Amino acid sequence: QVQLVESGGGLVQPGGSLRLSCAASGSIFDIYTMNWYRQAPGKQRELVATITSSSSTNYADSVKGRFTISRDNAKNTVYLQMGSLKPEDTAIYYCNAKLAIINYWGQGTQVTVSS
Repeated sequence: QVQLVESGGGLVQPGGSLRLSCAASGSIFDIYTMNWYRQAPGKQRELVATITSSSSTNYADSVKGRFTISRDNAKNTVYLQMGSLKPEDTAIYYCNAKLAIINYWGQGTQVTVSS
């Protein structure tokens, strides 16, 4: 069992930055692929960024070059550094831990980009 707790969301102006954190507990963190998803009002949840157990990364085209995912296995934490934020980045951001067919989700953190 893995428990995930996101933090770091908030209100930011367009062009600004935020860093989201996801703290994991309860199991062996470093074997999981970690993902950040987001869901905007009225839209489907979408995959934003992925980091594997070997720290390979992948990004949605919409955030490539602006967001960076990283992990600190010693702290059981995954991060999402978000820069050059746009109003369309407004969403609830969810942390996900995946191992084969097993998925764990955090409760989400709200990010609002507005002037």
